[in-house]
Amino acid sequence: MTGEVIIAFYTFVLACVAGFQLISKVPPTLHTPLMSGANAISGITILGAIAMAGGTGGFAAHIIGMLAVLFATVNVVGGFMVTERMLKMFGSRK
Repeated sequence: MTGEVIIAFYTFVLACVAGFQLISKVPPTLHTPLMSGANAISGITILGAIAMAGGTGGFAAHIIGMLAVLFATVNVVGGFMVTERMLKMFGSRK
């Protein structure tokens, strides 16, 4: 393994641990509003995935990039659907 791969893997594991620790400490009443607010930031993930899919890497990099685009898009769309459902709960009844 090269040094870059080891550093990338270390960063990935550290991000997973930090993300799990942060999310596990959020009370359930705040989880949905925080996730809906993060949807705009999740759009950056789509841009990074598109860059990965269209990069100069090999075939595997293109496949992983396309999967990343798919999963990031599902994340953003699902988040906006949850936000809309949450806002309907607080809306006026007709």
